[in-house]
Amino acid sequence: MAAGLSAAVTFKPLHRSFPFSSSNFRLRHQKSTVGFPQSFRFQHFSVCYVVEERKQSSISPIDNEQSESTSSSAEEFLALRLAEKLERKKSERFTYLIAAVMSSFGITSMAIMAVYYRFSWQMEGGEISISEMFGTFALSVGAAVGMEFWARWAHKALWHASLWNMHESHHKPREGAFELNDVFAIVNAVPAIGLLSYGFFNKGLVPGLCFGAGLGITVFGIAYMFVHDGLVHKRFPVGPIADVPYLRKVAAAHQLHHTDKFNGVPYGLFLGPKELEEVGGNEELEKEISRRIKLYNKGLGSGSDSGSSS
Repeated sequence: MAAGLSAAVTFKPLHRSFPFSSSNFRLRHQKSTVGFPQSFRFQHFSVCYVVEERKQSSISPIDNEQSESTSSSAEEFLALRLAEKLERKKSERFTYLIAAVMSSFGITSMAIMAVYYRFSWQMEGGEISISEMFGTFALSVGAAVGMEFWARWAHKALWHASLWNMHESHHKPREGAFELNDVFAIVNAVPAIGLLSYGFFNKGLVPGLCFGAGLGITVFGIAYMFVHDGLVHKRFPVGPIADVPYLRKVAAAHQLHHTDKFNGVPYGLFLGPKELEEVGGNEELEKEISRRIKLYNKGLGSGSDSGSSS
């Protein structure tokens, strides 16, 4: 608003004194007003101010068109950025899926072939080494279970401590199909390959135990990849694994690890729900399970809708 200011000066009626007036005596003792003859005197002086409101000119149609074009350009830019981000995520998931499938099938097929030939050699000549076969299977199960406790300890004592510079990439938004934290999978694969190789090319109880330990580490690694990378962090689709109730619980527990609600607990994966129970996190775990189920069902619904529309 613009305001205009105007002023009006109003003078009250004047009193003029003449020599023969009856007020001669009174005027004779009055002081004259400066700037006027002694015969003039102002009784009142008033100044009036009038504030006028002036409306600004309305926005022109050209300005409206410019603002509308600017907003539409911004919306198009945001939509383009979103489409590019979704396309990049899709490409990253496909890349990791190919790597996961190739490594899983490759390692699994090699492990099956190694087990077959390992025990076929043991049965040559009609003699079966019961102790060696039992030791191999026992170490396979023991190594798979032991890897859960090793991963829990290493996760807390190493990855969240001295090796945080590498593991931090797993707690930040991922840029690309891979992250620096994936190096730990390679590190765990080195001893498994070494144990399998030694047990495969040698006979006896000790090589059989080493072969079993390497096999257990391999089985744990494959299961960890599907549950942790696929089910929890959705780096690739896992299919019916997502419908297994206990694995849903495992996934929800590990998701709470990324929220730091219980000082990082759980640090393990497959026994994560047990860790949360020990620190009183059952209520939060149930909430997270419900949240993930809703998201999963919502994803199925949107997938079916897109499929029907196409």
